[in-house]
Amino acid sequence: MGVSADREVDVCVVGLGPTGRALAHRAMRAGLSVTAIDPRPDRLWPPTFSCWVDELPRWLPPTAIATTIPAPTVWTKTEHRIDRPYCVLSKPGLRAALPLDDATVVAGRATRVDAHEVELADGTVHRGAAVFDTRGLPPLGRRRAASAHGIFVDAETAAPMVAEGSGLLLDWRPENGAGPDEPPSFLYAVPLGEGTVIFEETSLGLRGGMPQRELRRRTLARLAAHGIRLTGAEPSEAAHYPLDQPPPRKGEARAIPFGSRGGMMHPCTGYSVADSLALVDTAITALRQGRDPIAALWPPRARLVYWMRMRGLYGLGRLTTEQSIAMFDAFFSASPRGQRALLSAHDDYIALGAVLFNTVAHTWPFHWRYDLVGWTNRNRWLDYDFAEPREAAERRVR
Repeated sequence: MGVSADREVDVCVVGLGPTGRALAHRAMRAGLSVTAIDPRPDRLWPPTFSCWVDELPRWLPPTAIATTIPAPTVWTKTEHRIDRPYCVLSKPGLRAALPLDDATVVAGRATRVDAHEVELADGTVHRGAAVFDTRGLPPLGRRRAASAHGIFVDAETAAPMVAEGSGLLLDWRPENGAGPDEPPSFLYAVPLGEGTVIFEETSLGLRGGMPQRELRRRTLARLAAHGIRLTGAEPSEAAHYPLDQPPPRKGEARAIPFGSRGGMMHPCTGYSVADSLALVDTAITALRQGRDPIAALWPPRARLVYWMRMRGLYGLGRLTTEQSIAMFDAFFSASPRGQRALLSAHDDYIALGAVLFNTVAHTWPFHWRYDLVGWTNRNRWLDYDFAEPREAAERRVR
């Protein structure tokens, strides 16, 4: 048996990524007693976090934003300017906006997380009237994935592709060196502030994801197409995580999954932080009112939205590059509400259903729609072999 902590608190949060820290912070601000547990609670988070500015909750100060792009660009068959401000979050600024000065912060690794107890590796047991599990996603395995390889480039070097105040949200131009019979990927490139731009080749929807070396090769090919040559010493980051984490069921006697672990990972985009931040107060309010937080977070209309987005994820994972370009070209010709229903809105199922139908209906040629809805080529890229090309392997051996 583990050694019990001194008392039971109102809220115990396991995992102090942005989501967990926000949950602990807002619970503390609401007057609840909080214990927050993480193996490295003082670590600054490694990934880059971005979102639409209007997704962020009003209580978050402007200092949480590092850079803002007034109208990001999407390249499909043509250039689309999205008239909706987009931002990259400042990791130090976001952390400073979420102080835990009145919470009990415990440095430790949780080995058991239950509805009212958390046991640590050293045997200590912490108790809470409610326990939130915000530790992130379980291992990927063969699940449908988001994979990305990002290279951090000096802003002056990056200027031929990404000038100050601009950004490439999705760049589907055929410049990454991938052939028509290879799984598709696109470029994401935005300024991070302090003279740095990230170029990140991204794959969405493949089972098991796309290997980092393949994504890096494609990123370098895109940069070379614009005359950008790197030294090889530039820092990089890797992302590789599942997109199909479902919402939790109501009424189960277990800890409450929240954030990406609790179904808030967007199946079609791989974004989760903004939605999680926006829903923190919903969970805290439900607790204070004696209601089930899972029921408050996941009413039937939100579960329907998740189900519909999963249909979109399945479609993404079986398209070719040409089909992806045609599909995104149709989508980004939709109304602003339709775009937001897919990209952001947690429960706008009416607009989401309409934009999904219209996207399929306007994808051309006609027979490509069969792939999009899964009537044909349902498992097109399943078990695709990303093995190193024979010629490259022979050159390396020599």
